[in-house]
Order: sequence, then structure tokens, then C-alpha cells
Amino acid sequence: MALSRPFAAASLASLSRPAVLALASAAVLLSACSGMGGMGGSSAGNMPPTVKVAGGALTDPQGLTLYTFDRDAGGKSACNGPCATNWPPLMAAPGTSPTGDYSVITRDDGAKQWAYRGKPLYRFAKDAKPGDRMGDNFNNVWHVAAP
Repeated sequence: MALSRPFAAASLASLSRPAVLALASAAVLLSACSGMGGMGGSSAGNMPPTVKVAGGALTDPQGLTLYTFDRDAGGKSACNGPCATNWPPLMAAPGTSPTGDYSVITRDDGAKQWAYRGKPLYRFAKDAKPGDRMGDNFNNVWHVAAP
């Protein structure tokens, strides 16, 4: 139901200054949020700029599939050394803050890594192009990260 212009103006005029400021602030926040990459209702929730969704999987900025590792526990990566060469972690820039379902964990070497719902995120070295999922179900412990 649309309000006529005179009615809307009269309604705003009757509001207190703090109420008008609150409404204006809400409008600014809503307009800012509407331009934030549009998740289109995805359940991936408040993604960091380094993560996208494509084909039902989480991907890095280049469109490469992201994976989780069953041996990771308690928000800690169990994939270090040679494992991290084959499964490069999705690194978080220094000073990065958690957002929504995404957290930042500290790896054994002190570097920061993105995690989704507490599970650290990785790429697979043998995935060469966007859409590749060569690491899915690898050794029954690596799985495509899905929103």
C-alpha cells in the first residue's frame, strides 16, 4: 500500500528529531547493504570478500573450489607442512575480522586462515580452473565446502 506524498510528509513532520535521524540512518544502512554483492538469499551468510558461491560450492576469488578436511577439529587446522602444499589454505589478510558464518583461525605457523562454520577452508593443488572439483571426497576426508 503506497502512501500519498502529502500523507507521508505529514507523518514525517510529526516525528521527533531523533526518530527522523534513526529512520534516515536505517535508510542509509539499507541502501549500503543492498549493494554488497547480493547473495540472492544464499545460506552462505555474510561472506568475506575472498569467498564466492558457484555451482553450489564455496570458491576463492579466482573461482577455484574450496574444501574442508575431516581431520580438522576445534577450529584448528590439521593440514600443515606438505599437506598445506597440496591443500593450500585460504589465507586471511592481517587484521581481518570474522563475519557471519566465517571465522579466522590461527595456523601453527601463526598465519591466519578463513574458516566456514568452524571448518578451515582450503584449495586443492590439482584444481586448475574454476569448476574443477578434483579434491572432492579425496581419501574420504576432503570435501567440497558448500554453503
